[in-house]
Amino acid sequence: MTYPTTIDENAPVIADHTIRIAAPVERIWQLHTDIGGWPAWLSAITQARLDGPVAPGTTFHWMTAGMSIDSTVYAVDTAHRILWGGPAHGITGVHEWTFTEDGDGVVVRTRESWAGDPVDADRDNLAAALDASLVTWLDALKEAAEQEDHRP
Repeated sequence: MTYPTTIDENAPVIADHTIRIAAPVERIWQLHTDIGGWPAWLSAITQARLDGPVAPGTTFHWMTAGMSIDSTVYAVDTAHRILWGGPAHGITGVHEWTFTEDGDGVVVRTRESWAGDPVDADRDNLAAALDASLVTWLDALKEAAEQEDHRP
């Protein structure tokens, strides 16, 4: 099966956000790719389950905003990049995360594209919702990684 190699640059909605986290890349990567553990640090996600290793072709199932979503991992470059996506509720989403070491921290960038009839019908509201969700996700990842960094 052929998977996307990046987000859909021509999608009607694209969100792009970056944050710097003062923690080791290994800790941030572990938090982010422990998909079953997402609900412990990201309150917007109420359930999450990975059906195998974090590897291309593996699916995971998660629930956010009352919506059940099934995603497929498309690409992994351990501790540097992960790309996943799939259709959900008429929207085709592709989500990329990159992790770039920066001195004593890591710059985390997330880009996500959405396309499909629901997006075409309500582009502005869905763009705002996607932006807000990614900012929340990055903030929660930062808080979890930095708190863990200071535990005894």
